[in-house]
Amino acid sequence: MLPLSQFIRENTEQILSEWESFARSLPMGEEMGVAGLRDHAKGMLEVIANDLDTAQTPSQEVAKAKGEAGANEGGDPTAAEDSKKGSTVFSAPSFLGGKNQMPMAYSPDTKLFYVPSNEWGMEIWNEPISYKKGGAYLGAGFTIKPLNDDYIGALRAVDPKTGKIVWENKNSAPLWGGVMTTAGGLVFYGTPEGFLKALDAKTGKELWKFQTGSGVVAPPVTWEDGGVQYVAVVSGWGGAVPLWGGEVAKKVNFLEQGGSVWVFKLATKI
Repeated sequence: MLPLSQFIRENTEQILSEWESFARSLPMGEEMGVAGLRDHAKGMLEVIANDLDTAQTPSQEVAKAKGEAGANEGGDPTAAEDSKKGSTVFSAPSFLGGKNQMPMAYSPDTKLFYVPSNEWGMEIWNEPISYKKGGAYLGAGFTIKPLNDDYIGALRAVDPKTGKIVWENKNSAPLWGGVMTTAGGLVFYGTPEGFLKALDAKTGKELWKFQTGSGVVAPPVTWEDGGVQYVAVVSGWGGAVPLWGGEVAKKVNFLEQGGSVWVFKLATKI
């Protein structure tokens, strides 16, 4: 099997061409100067390939330190000789990510991305584990912890040209649903506390909110029918956070369960 680092080097131009084609298709692609970023992207690919060449798993490092054969081969971190828990390491963000699967949104009017993000870390350690259906299976033990006392989630408006956060709207619980922008200058998103919210896309000011009765982990959607605009969202708390959230899950265990779809109609025609 071809090593990934070698694949990257042998296919660099193809990867860059496909990346450039995709970037140009984005609403802000030309504004960001895609052509000028090509050399930077090429350099990043080389960095990744070099890192892959030198990367070693913990079991490989141990074997190398002992001078054992097979130091460059894979190993099984669960096959510890003493079957004891390893030392704990804290990392941030947690494996759930500062930004996970929940869709962000982009507004061609403000030229900003709206990113549902989370500030959390985790303690992680090697230990022999057994597979459990529906449970996290990382080859290690872990517990997820909040980084701040007052918030975990934050909806952030980010300028893609500078990488700077233009504004942010903090949330006590993690944000695990997507974001939607509209031509009317609004940003819609839901929270685990059950609110569907509408913010001013330029300032982040909260303009409206509605309690759906359960946590929102889905992206809002919108459509037009007969000249009338509708906004809808699915409400129903669940997913990775309560299942794998560790101390974070305990912090939000008061959230209501349930399942419903809410549809809202704008008062005036488009």
